[in-house]
Amino acid sequence: MTTTDPTPTISKPGTDSTDQLWRWSATEMAQAVAGGLVSSREVVESCLGRIDEVNPHLNALVEVRPDEALSLADEADRRRSAGEELGPLHGVPVSIKVNSDQAGYATTQGVSAFQDAMANEDSPHVASLRRAGAVLMGRSNSPAFAYRWFTNNDLHGRTLNPWDPSRTPGGSSGGASSAVASGMVPIAGGNDIGGSVRYPAYACGVVGLRPTVGRVAQTYHPDDVDASLSVQTMLVQGPLARSVADIRLTMRALNDFSHRDPAFVPGARAATRPDRPLRVGLVRDLGVAAPTAEVNASLDQAADHLRDVGYVVEEIELPVLAEAYRLWYLLCMEEFRLAMPMVNEVGDQGMQKAAEHYYAVAAEWWGGKADA
Repeated sequence: MTTTDPTPTISKPGTDSTDQLWRWSATEMAQAVAGGLVSSREVVESCLGRIDEVNPHLNALVEVRPDEALSLADEADRRRSAGEELGPLHGVPVSIKVNSDQAGYATTQGVSAFQDAMANEDSPHVASLRRAGAVLMGRSNSPAFAYRWFTNNDLHGRTLNPWDPSRTPGGSSGGASSAVASGMVPIAGGNDIGGSVRYPAYACGVVGLRPTVGRVAQTYHPDDVDASLSVQTMLVQGPLARSVADIRLTMRALNDFSHRDPAFVPGARAATRPDRPLRVGLVRDLGVAAPTAEVNASLDQAADHLRDVGYVVEEIELPVLAEAYRLWYLLCMEEFRLAMPMVNEVGDQGMQKAAEHYYAVAAEWWGGKADA
């Protein structure tokens, strides 16, 4: 095994619904499978049962192959029984977003014209999850081209928020956030250039991490086309889960080198705690959107938690962030013009309408007409 974490004090599930395996954290699942307390097949069967129960309503996972998932689980159990070295996510169910390459699956990007765009190999981050022992359970929904703040497209349909169907699950990793929040999988892969992990995590009440660029190896789809500057400098792959501990576990798995990503730098071991208290800056208003009373209350709560464990929290102002946001928006919109002919040709009506809105906002900052 690559982990030295002790097996948790948990018991084999019984008939009570509170003991159902799909409710366990990824950390508990991994430790229990590695310790022989439960099998990966039992974990996967429980998650498949949860998928059957809630996915027809939520539509978070748009392609699930139960036989394949169970086969992967059986292989994980075989390797454990054989005494082979186990990765940090050995036997743990994980979903992959429809805009990430997964061998044998179409990288649809939520676009009908791409429904047969079969991937021949895994993206580097997907390959890392496999090597870490994860059982890839299904493909999570995304808006077309991963370019909207909620999750709906003509190919796969609409994904609902499991807490309230009248509220968005977020986008573009809305299928991932809905699947994690509803217990279909403990971990879901997402990606983020302008909030596509962070916003869905917020919308569904789960934990999402946008890593530093280069921290998780990735490729820029398609491989034979140079990515735009904004994609190369800002796009990242990041996980969603129901706890910080599960995010930490996943990031241990997403630490593999890939020659396909020249920006990759492996994550360093956690630094030892310094002698002096760490200082944390609390920024309330970036000058883009003023926080509501509820958001301010949450910020106060987070600051109190940090103070309770010894951090020094100081409220600061960073007016330059508003200008950085404006420049980022204009850069993305200007570069996205190159993709607009394809969007107009194969994108759904919702995507085309969203693009019109984005360019209307950009026009206000450009001070002139900004047609797509």
